[in-house]
Amino acid sequence: MKKTISGIRGIFGDDFTLREVLEFCNNFSSLIKSQKCVIGKDTRPSGTMVKETACAALQQNGINVFNLGTAPTPVVFRESRKYGAGVIVTSSHNPIEWNGLKFIIDGRGINESELPQILQNQEIQKSSIGSEEEIETTYLDDAKKIIGNIKNTPKIAMDIGGGAAKEYAPNLLKELGCNVQIINPNLNGCTRGTDPTTDNLTDLVSASLTNDIGFAFDLDGDRLVVVRNGEKQTPDVTLGLGIAKSLDLGYRNFVLSIDTSVSIEKFIKENGGKVQRSKVGEANVIDLMIKTQAQAGGEGSSAGFVLPEFNYCREGILASGLIASMVGSSRLNEVLTFMENYFQVREKTSVDSDYHDKVIEKVGNKFNTKYSEVNTLDGIKGIIDEDSWVLIRKSNTEDIIRISAESNNLAKCRKIVKESIELVNQCYEEIR
Repeated sequence: MKKTISGIRGIFGDDFTLREVLEFCNNFSSLIKSQKCVIGKDTRPSGTMVKETACAALQQNGINVFNLGTAPTPVVFRESRKYGAGVIVTSSHNPIEWNGLKFIIDGRGINESELPQILQNQEIQKSSIGSEEEIETTYLDDAKKIIGNIKNTPKIAMDIGGGAAKEYAPNLLKELGCNVQIINPNLNGCTRGTDPTTDNLTDLVSASLTNDIGFAFDLDGDRLVVVRNGEKQTPDVTLGLGIAKSLDLGYRNFVLSIDTSVSIEKFIKENGGKVQRSKVGEANVIDLMIKTQAQAGGEGSSAGFVLPEFNYCREGILASGLIASMVGSSRLNEVLTFMENYFQVREKTSVDSDYHDKVIEKVGNKFNTKYSEVNTLDGIKGIIDEDSWVLIRKSNTEDIIRISAESNNLAKCRKIVKESIELVNQCYEEIR
């Protein structure tokens, strides 16, 4: 089971059972000051059981539950701004047999100081039993106000992946004036995996040849992958296009995760914007956004665009509308052309978790003599030149160390990663 600020996740019936749902939701009740909590789930087969159990745990502590039924993560985040707290029954892009819980306070995901209160048993002062009410959301209307009408009736192919975006993303784009072709609306018969960033998206790639653009969502609708002219784009492209639209809307202050493409930072600066870098992870990006009052940003590696004025989470559904509004414009081609000149390679190597910190420290010492600029915000990032970098980070959940690199030359990027993996393995051998 994974227990982080990004959520609690596990294989349902194995290391994640209804007992854990009761325990964690009971503990979460202690953080809910409004005595109100909105709840929704994705389309996993175990979702209804988990949601009903979560509702019971909250209600027994006097929390009034507002039930959205099957709803994407961005919708629950948006509604939680009204109610003060939220729970999403999802394991995001993990395989179908997994499930989990995401917790929201005041419209944002929980932070590092709040996580221990959810993981440690809390004695809740008993009060009257809370109520449960099914509610409707204003999400689509709210999103349309941000995006505005879309001209020229673009043709959009949309791969739902059998997920919770089914009743939201297609309807949003249709109401904005798009022609939408839906692929994989249901889990039964779905032809692709749960994570669009790693799946080949074969059906969507084919459909994109007869449409202006294609979009693919994960099960809870917060990740969005773009496909165009028969080619699946990198996760960073989603963020890059969202950033470009933000610049057009007049936003100038951005936060990007430290592993996001340098091409996006360059594009922002060339268009009069400013960039700050956060640690990797959606929660870290949003935390820095709140502290610095940033207007937009996100995490390229997870195809995550964030617009704080609308939602404190990855916004796959809103991003699909913003990007669709760019179809047929020179701006869309400008961004894609700018970003296609950069290449990212992400790899990992096995290192026992007990040695992670020592390996990272040793690698850092070698980086200090190898590169003119070294950033230790999150792991060790070596700046090779204005177009190339390498980032080495430990995994918080596996016995691996992750190596990411980028360059405007693919062969150079691959060489950087190969040499960095060799360096990590060498340091590992030296300290064992």
